Amino acid sequence: MVNTSAPSQPHPHLPIKHIAAALLFDRNGRLLIYLRDDKPSIPFPNHWDFFGGHVEPGETYEQALVREVKEEIGYDLLTYAHFRDYTTISGDAYPNIKHIYYAKIDAAADELTLYEGQYLKSIDLSERHGVKWANILGQIVDDFVTSGLHV
Repeated sequence: MVNTSAPSQPHPHLPIKHIAAALLFDRNGRLLIYLRDDKPSIPFPNHWDFFGGHVEPGETYEQALVREVKEEIGYDLLTYAHFRDYTTISGDAYPNIKHIYYAKIDAAADELTLYEGQYLKSIDLSERHGVKWANILGQIVDDFVTSGLHV
């Protein structure tokens, strides 16, 4: 179940985690994504993912986003905008709320170093249906495209 409106209350026995992630576009307007590690012990091995991650205690969603982008590709994310929040109770590794942002950076995929995952690339949004996305990320990309927002 995915809810793009106000976050709903999760099942009382399941703690909900917060994730901050970005639709990160390169200087050419292509979406930057990375291939998750091929480890059976992680959720969605060998699936494509956005940059971002778990919000640590005491962090705002924006602080977590900036920290995760720096950790994953070494880029100092200075400007970004909020897109939507997605509450996911099922269909993911655990209940979570994804706080999704979007941003354009002044770099291309071949100029960045990937510190987590197998491979980094950029795609045109028209290529999104051929991507094996982790959890609900394909829906998020589709929602962004239909929103009419541009970077």
